[in-house]
Amino acid sequence: MAITRTFDLLDHLVTRYPKNDILAGKVGGEWVKYSSHDYYKYAHYMAYGLCESGFEPGDKIITISPNCPEWNFIDMALAMCGIIHVPVYPTLSTENYRHIIDHSEARAIFVSNNLLLRRIRPALEQTTNQPEIYTLANIDGEHRMLEILKAGIASREKWMGEIEHRKETIKPDDWFTLIYTSGTTGDPKGVMLSHRNMVSNFTAHAEVNPQTSDERILSFLPLNHAYERSMNYHYQYKGISIYYAESLGTIAQNLAEIKASGFCAVPRVIEMFFDKLYAAGKDFTGVRKTIYESAFRHGYRYDYTLLKRVSLWYQIKQTFFDKMVYSKWRERFGGNRMTVITGSSSIQPRMIKLFAAAGINIYEGYGLSETSPVIAVNDPAHGNVKIGTVGPILSGVEVSFADDGEILTRGPHVMLGYYKDPEYTAQVIDPDGWFHTGDVGVMSGKYLKITDRKKDIFKLSAGKYVAPQLLENRLRESEYIEQVMVIGANEKYAAAIILPNFNTLHFWALKHKLHYRDNAQLITMAEVKTKYKAIIETINKELAAHEQIKQFRLVTDEWSTNNGLLSPTLKLRRNQLLKKYKELINDIYGHEQAPTNPFLSAFRSVELPNLTLPWKKDK
Repeated sequence: MAITRTFDLLDHLVTRYPKNDILAGKVGGEWVKYSSHDYYKYAHYMAYGLCESGFEPGDKIITISPNCPEWNFIDMALAMCGIIHVPVYPTLSTENYRHIIDHSEARAIFVSNNLLLRRIRPALEQTTNQPEIYTLANIDGEHRMLEILKAGIASREKWMGEIEHRKETIKPDDWFTLIYTSGTTGDPKGVMLSHRNMVSNFTAHAEVNPQTSDERILSFLPLNHAYERSMNYHYQYKGISIYYAESLGTIAQNLAEIKASGFCAVPRVIEMFFDKLYAAGKDFTGVRKTIYESAFRHGYRYDYTLLKRVSLWYQIKQTFFDKMVYSKWRERFGGNRMTVITGSSSIQPRMIKLFAAAGINIYEGYGLSETSPVIAVNDPAHGNVKIGTVGPILSGVEVSFADDGEILTRGPHVMLGYYKDPEYTAQVIDPDGWFHTGDVGVMSGKYLKITDRKKDIFKLSAGKYVAPQLLENRLRESEYIEQVMVIGANEKYAAAIILPNFNTLHFWALKHKLHYRDNAQLITMAEVKTKYKAIIETINKELAAHEQIKQFRLVTDEWSTNNGLLSPTLKLRRNQLLKKYKELINDIYGHEQAPTNPFLSAFRSVELPNLTLPWKKDK
């Protein structure tokens, strides 16, 4: 059957992939599995219950929940009812929650547990809109989503025909979801997507995935984000079983438990895997340590696109390192070779090569919430893969470039527009239907390469442009750097604020017999500064003169989503970082600070009346 609306996946699954674990989540330490038929029934009963509870087509319902099978039941039920699904991050600020609740005019909020309910309470107290609250967990005094399900079961004869009628009348171009972009500045914007937007996109990128319905994947990125949500539909379209991780802290354990054949990730998650694998060899000695470190060096040179053309000696080394090292890594993740899809920001090529050597193949893609989301992705199913690019343009997607290199895209994947914001919609979608992505890129043959974010590119005072993301990505290739922000807008030279990888730095400090009280003292030591200066000088040799990092400062603060320095998709929030490190930046560039003397400030605040000076008196 043709799939033109998201809920068509339900019929697709029960007819083509009637398996007993299409969805699974952990409850009480045990995996609870749902069959394709279970999924179909729960979604329809929820739809009947929503009708019985008085919800109408066009209503908006917010969901705030970690990944779980029940998220899908609700998602499909809302789509069949013609209700607009507004999935929201579980980690937003009170102000962002308040904005979304009011801006969306949501009639109800479905929240999974008491912790999240307490998190949104302060926002609810400030909103003019007062939606009904339903909880997945049993919380005293609150309505439960289970009540809706039970109402649907009891009233199924009443609403079965109505839901079938609604399904028949819902068109592919109808609006079905409102996704609020996490953004790095200002209030989140509501992206309106139609069924056609999402379906055209996930069916296209599913075709480039070599995985089959016999496999299982682990899902842990937030389902409210367009990327993971689209991949969630993608896996269902291919009949691949989806297991939802308990938390970010249990990813490795859950991968091993289900013997996963893949997952979706953002580069930061892959970097964390890399850090743990690298740290595992720190305590090795002798021949074992030599082999382990050699496996890393070999992996950095690996390229699965060229493997058939390498020497016999290279292939012998690959076999040796796979037996001695890489196979042990796979055992930690369940033992299977894996297909991993990554996006949201660029990933270091050396990590792609290393993990590919270990049988964990990482395929980078690119897109935005506004494009449903994929524009380009590496295509392993047809051998169209190039490390360092985001792959060929997706089938059905058009791409062009503005005069300044900005990537433009057009096609069925481009959003309906921003909710309640036609002016901004008109700014980003031109009269010819081209969506202006804000990203800058080039074509490398048939492959798209992202060079930077248009708004992040800055100009030095000498008039030279610097693309900070390219430099940051190169700097993060050092095992000694966890995070970095390159700065220099309107300044004489580029500089960097660096958050060290303290696990690696501590090991280095121990090896060099450095004594320190804490990290704050460690980063002030001359030996440490010399170490980082050497790292930067090595990288500078590869850069144009105007791109070279002339100064740097080391910091100890955590950069995370919790403190607002990273977005929910783990991108740098540059404005917040610039504010936080304003004094450091002023120190780097020798800017004068505003007077801070409270005594002087107090005097300056007093308005003085006119006074005739004695030597000015008339003679």
